[in-house]
Amino acid sequence: MTLTVAIVGRPNVGKSTLFNRLAGKRLALVDDTPGVTRDRRMAEASLGDLRFRIIDTAGLEDAEPDELGARMQEQTARALEEADVALFLVDAREGVTPLDRDFADRLRRLKTPVIVVANKAEGSAFAGALEAFALGLGDPVAISAEHGEGLDALFQALAPYADRAEAAAPVPDEDKRPLQLAIVGRPNVGKSTLVNRLLGEERMLVGPEPGITRDAIASLWRWHGRAVRLVDTAGMRRRPRIEEKLEQLSVADTLRTIRFAEVVVLVVDATQMLERQDLTIARLVADEGRALVLAVNKWDLIEDKRKALEDLKDTLETSLPQLAGLGAVTISALTGAGVQRLMPAVVAADAAWNKRIPTPRLNRFLADIQERHPPPLVGGRRLKLRFATQVNVRPPTFALFASKPGELPDSYRRYLTNLLREAFDLPGVPIRMMLRKGRNPYAEAK
Repeated sequence: MTLTVAIVGRPNVGKSTLFNRLAGKRLALVDDTPGVTRDRRMAEASLGDLRFRIIDTAGLEDAEPDELGARMQEQTARALEEADVALFLVDAREGVTPLDRDFADRLRRLKTPVIVVANKAEGSAFAGALEAFALGLGDPVAISAEHGEGLDALFQALAPYADRAEAAAPVPDEDKRPLQLAIVGRPNVGKSTLVNRLLGEERMLVGPEPGITRDAIASLWRWHGRAVRLVDTAGMRRRPRIEEKLEQLSVADTLRTIRFAEVVVLVVDATQMLERQDLTIARLVADEGRALVLAVNKWDLIEDKRKALEDLKDTLETSLPQLAGLGAVTISALTGAGVQRLMPAVVAADAAWNKRIPTPRLNRFLADIQERHPPPLVGGRRLKLRFATQVNVRPPTFALFASKPGELPDSYRRYLTNLLREAFDLPGVPIRMMLRKGRNPYAEAK
């Protein structure tokens, strides 16, 4: 069993800064604005030779039951239930506040062991760390997460818990790398609700308020025995509408998630089918070369479903020709209707994204196409396509050798690409085609 460490504390004490420091990279958004972190974020971390899992949580604060803050605290409570030990952060510069004392009392009632960490204790602020003794949760550990000071003392405090977790750890199971799956879309289309439905638990914070999700939150999951790293992301609005710094950081986090994903599920609202921003996101995914699956959410709210599907098909053919054949999975994340069809579509998209076509089959296809529909004349002479080979996967990438590659019209290239999709079952997958001049590079030298 891997040691799991939850980082808790009131807002703006440096929880996300410590999370990033232990993870060894900038994963959580950090800003002076209180309440930046809302969901609980997990990552693999290390400190010296210790290896463990860390959970970043929302700041502890009082909130009414029906408010967003209360739902954030539910996520923090779940993180504490999962954790083997909690790091309770206080601000050494400000000293112990009444809110710190209040939450120390709450933590004392839990079964989860607590280590008090006095953060921001660099320089003269170290004296403020001594106030943390008054919390009655043991000796505080003075650190500066921003500057990396005091981490040796934190190592000593965590080491006993790591030893217990290692003793209880089962024999590791060799498994292949998990599928990297990102859930993206505009704000309030139901991304987090869909993630919760797939995971079978209230893992992500949801609600009617727009922009609840700010970080890209990853969850490790298994679907029919296959490991999946499922990432929920912040909603992406049109660039001119993004004014706040936090939203800019959130969108940048989403873009980074898309670049590292293998399959991207674009969630759209069926009641506002494929708006301009939906198409922009789809084109972005295609430009990054990721496999795409379209999830049409809130399908239960559509009355004339047949017409809606026809309109969707027309829009896809007109506005996304680079993803020809892209299908749609109609779902209701709220009720669960149709969600069981989503993962098979994801797996199929991943298989197409990784497909490799043998060179002989590819060249038989090329010869047949030129016989049925030859390339155009260039300067009174027929342009010749001499050879084709697949040079890469993820996405499928092909090199096409021609007598005059610069003269091949874009229309004929698109024609070849669409026939390639149809002949080798590559619907909705970005295809790269590189034109090269020269003879068949695999031909034997005469």
